[in-house]
Amino acid sequence: MSEFLCLSLDLGTTSIKAALLDKNAGLQHLVSLPAPLITQREIYFESDALEYALVAENVLAQCRVFAGDCTTLALCSQRSSLVIWNAATGVPLTPLISWQDARGAASCTALQDHENEIRALSGLPLTPYYFAGKVRVLLAENPHWRARLLSGEYRLGTLDTFLIARWSAGKHFVTDASMAARTQLLDISSARWSKKLGELFDIPLTILPRMLPSKQMNLALRNGLILQASIGDQSAALLASIASDSTEALANLGTGCFVLRYSNTQNQHGYLNTLVYQDNAIHLAVEGTLNSTAAALAPYPAAEVSFAELAQHDIFALSEPSGVGAPYFKKSLGLTFSASIAHLNEPEIAALLLEAIIFRISKMVHELHREQPIQRLYLSGGLANLASLQQGIAQCVPCAVYRLEQTETSLLGAAMLATNLNADRLRCAQKISRTQTHPRLVAKFQAWQNWLDEVLRET
Repeated sequence: MSEFLCLSLDLGTTSIKAALLDKNAGLQHLVSLPAPLITQREIYFESDALEYALVAENVLAQCRVFAGDCTTLALCSQRSSLVIWNAATGVPLTPLISWQDARGAASCTALQDHENEIRALSGLPLTPYYFAGKVRVLLAENPHWRARLLSGEYRLGTLDTFLIARWSAGKHFVTDASMAARTQLLDISSARWSKKLGELFDIPLTILPRMLPSKQMNLALRNGLILQASIGDQSAALLASIASDSTEALANLGTGCFVLRYSNTQNQHGYLNTLVYQDNAIHLAVEGTLNSTAAALAPYPAAEVSFAELAQHDIFALSEPSGVGAPYFKKSLGLTFSASIAHLNEPEIAALLLEAIIFRISKMVHELHREQPIQRLYLSGGLANLASLQQGIAQCVPCAVYRLEQTETSLLGAAMLATNLNADRLRCAQKISRTQTHPRLVAKFQAWQNWLDEVLRET
């Protein structure tokens, strides 16, 4: 009998990872390779879909060397990236079109009069990042594709769907409810493809994959593995990190930043309403987002900035180069400063950008806390290792703050879903003690909120 419960694969934007879940719920034999480079041409963000598949297969094979007779596979995937491929050969017809790709902007313009209806059904605002807007543009630009998709000659899907089809020789054309929820074609209240959304985006529902619950999939693959769970990457991270009640929230600080909490009701104040996963019930969460924060910090020595060095200048910032995310969705507001930074050195600029992350995270936590009290906030992701961010968030939020010590939370969450483990029993976290007070930072947070409100009114 194998010492491992599950093999977990994370289909990320910048890297592809796999690990084995042992009987103590630890991840072993981690393998990680860079994902194919995404090329950017104006609004287009694309990578080679076949190369991505080959790298994923390489990662899986390297990890599987240690798996023994373990055949259970769990999958988590970047959301809203898509591919069109030939059903018979499995050969991609398009690049892997990244979730970051903004060609769907034309769809947003055309459908702006229907935004409230789209949001009520899908839980998502009308933005270019989601699958439906991109597909609407692709079908308009390539009208001959529609007939071939309708006939089944071509297939269309998110990254998980493409790889599951490839690994089953086309037998399984499926996705799970959490990935379907990020297409903007799903009615999240019923977890079914929405006829109305299909009509609005002019996408026939018959070309979409069959939707399955996120766990107990039991799909046999050609490589001998059995896919038991598939889930979106942020949903997997949430599942691994907090209890499925509304008293806890997660701030995942990575390439982008996300604040999530479970919720049984849809938020009406600009936040995303996210379907986390589906088993015998539909599990929903509320989500706020910061876009591309790691890219904003990359040129600067953020790791060298101490907690005490925050709030030394009366300049406010937003640190989202690709536009401010939920609950505002302001593409025009990217990397923004309230005054010139020409006189500042690189560590001082880094401090301003770190403050922007602290303040955006803290503002979201306050707003969600007002709707229903949050008792504990858990931090995860690579940026959460920065002491300045840990202490800064702890100073500004109305609840206790903890740093999750487990790594690779998306890998872990997918594996937990496949093996019926829960976060309460497995979570290992360290409380962030407020060893120092920073009244100037707290005061600047209050002033920053007033500045942000003014900036939002002007855009």
